[in-house]
Amino acid sequence: MLNFAVKLTNEPKNMEIQDIYKLREVNFSDRDILDIVEVTAYYAYANRLADGLGVAIEDWISDDDSTESDSVL
Repeated sequence: MLNFAVKLTNEPKNMEIQDIYKLREVNFSDRDILDIVEVTAYYAYANRLADGLGVAIEDWISDDDSTESDSVL
């Protein structure tokens, strides 16, 4: 699933029906695949929108991905 999402994000023009078949082979339903595509596409859209508008990262978000103790829920 993650390989599919990464490929869809980084090289969408290279998606092939075989990519969907691989998900079906590991028991993802067509609904599951739709959900994967929609979530992947939404995050790509939201990130591009924020980047395009110059939205700044929140102050509480750490630059160091390894620290989780400061996370806010």
